[in-house]
Amino acid sequence: MTQAVSTSITRRSVVAGLTLTAASVVVLAGTDNAQANQTMPEKSLYERLGGVFAIAAVVDHFSDAVVKNPIVGQESKNPQLREWHTKNLGRLPGLKFMRTLWVCDVSGGPFQFTATKPGTTPLGLEEAHRDLRISPEEFDEVAAELGRTLDFFKVPKREKDEVLAAFAAHKDEVTAG
Repeated sequence: MTQAVSTSITRRSVVAGLTLTAASVVVLAGTDNAQANQTMPEKSLYERLGGVFAIAAVVDHFSDAVVKNPIVGQESKNPQLREWHTKNLGRLPGLKFMRTLWVCDVSGGPFQFTATKPGTTPLGLEEAHRDLRISPEEFDEVAAELGRTLDFFKVPKREKDEVLAAFAAHKDEVTAG
């Protein structure tokens, strides 16, 4: 003998079903709110600087300022720097490109800098600068020029400090010559 299965929908079964559905929605919404309320990961320095185009603009301005700087540029007392900034300006566009890649890389951007003259560090700065015989004082003047450029572009203090710290971290490599 077969039994009949009741498939009637009662008010009680509808309320129970809606309650279960509503409870599921609340739980899911709570999960979304909990995720939304969690602290979002902080943006990288690269993102906070404005990305590759903003970095390239800063590097362009900075590179031109270094050429004109009386201490490290075309009138430098350092014969290697003076010669580079007067006889090698045809290479300046490539140097600007490499500097832009370097800043993008060290600031957490999606670009990778590969040194043209690899040295003992992944960024190879000591070999690229060795022949220029840059003194610590000359390095500091270049850092000051970078600071002035960041001020020109109104880079916020926090980001400016981070950029200058990243630059200063390589002082020993750059002055190794």
